[in-house]
Amino acid sequence: MPDPILQFLVIPLVKIAVILAILLLVVAYLSFFERKVLAYLQVRIGPNRVGPRGWLQPIADGLKLFVKEDLVPAGAEKFVFMLAPSLLLVPALLVYAVIPFGPPSDLFGLLPEPIPLVVADVNVALLFVLAVSSVGIFGLILGGWSSNNKFSLMGGLRSAAQMVSYEVPMGFAVVSVVLMAGSLSLVEIVEAQQALPLWFLPLNLLAFGIYCVCGVAETNRNPFDLPEAESELVGGYFTEYSGMKFAFFFLAEYANMLVVSSLATIMFLGGWLRPFPNVDALAFLDVIPPVFWFLLKVAGFIFVYIWFRGTFPRYRFDQLMAVGWKWLLPLSLANILLVGLGVLLLKG
Repeated sequence: MPDPILQFLVIPLVKIAVILAILLLVVAYLSFFERKVLAYLQVRIGPNRVGPRGWLQPIADGLKLFVKEDLVPAGAEKFVFMLAPSLLLVPALLVYAVIPFGPPSDLFGLLPEPIPLVVADVNVALLFVLAVSSVGIFGLILGGWSSNNKFSLMGGLRSAAQMVSYEVPMGFAVVSVVLMAGSLSLVEIVEAQQALPLWFLPLNLLAFGIYCVCGVAETNRNPFDLPEAESELVGGYFTEYSGMKFAFFFLAEYANMLVVSSLATIMFLGGWLRPFPNVDALAFLDVIPPVFWFLLKVAGFIFVYIWFRGTFPRYRFDQLMAVGWKWLLPLSLANILLVGLGVLLLKG
């Protein structure tokens, strides 16, 4: 019988330390990846000065922000001004406590028995993710309000309206997945896609499209980056931020991109499962570790994020609201009706 201290304290703490270290490193290098991809889309080189082919550029950027002077505006609400970046970054990292990266593994024989590749497999993990992610809205609103700057305030108000508006159809898109899987556990949602491979994604195809559009809007990315529109609001809600507090906003944006991509992978693309997991002709793909499939799918979503930024122009704010309330909300309600009928007919 395993030692309770080892099982409930040491192993989770090790998992948390490993996930945080890898996550922060990946988030830092996402900025480099984005700059390189945008450079290739625009037929230029991109960062190539620091280190071989520019690979040390994120390290140099982090050191620069760490030693940069940290300014606080004279008229700002200082406590709230300092708290806001943490309110945005901490929920984005906390969500990864319930994100499963693969099935239980012994790490290629390094461990005596398999351990779950998730910090906490709770039966309401999806509800936990949605609840914790919504706390990030307060970081944006308070950061904009506490700066005592009209551009920051306008960015915060825009962000509040945008994130609240697009959370509604996103929530309805998630409901259709819950109807199909019959569970709020992220692990069981992936297992349901293995048991029902032929009609899980086709029946949720509309929900998948709605979730992708809402995910881009929720993370304030092009073409929905109205809260930080440089041509209109200088920098939006973080106009007055500098140093490490600015870096926190920067890291939170990329961490939220990873969260949205991970959830899309888990809910719609089978998580760590290989393509067509029940097709015996593709059994040779099982030699590839499941974690690789999870990371490959997440990387694909991140590439689409960057592709959007290099391709689409920014919406006007009235157009942004119209898309959310006039199109995505009715479509998401219709999707729930269709999925509900499909589950009733196919599951009996």
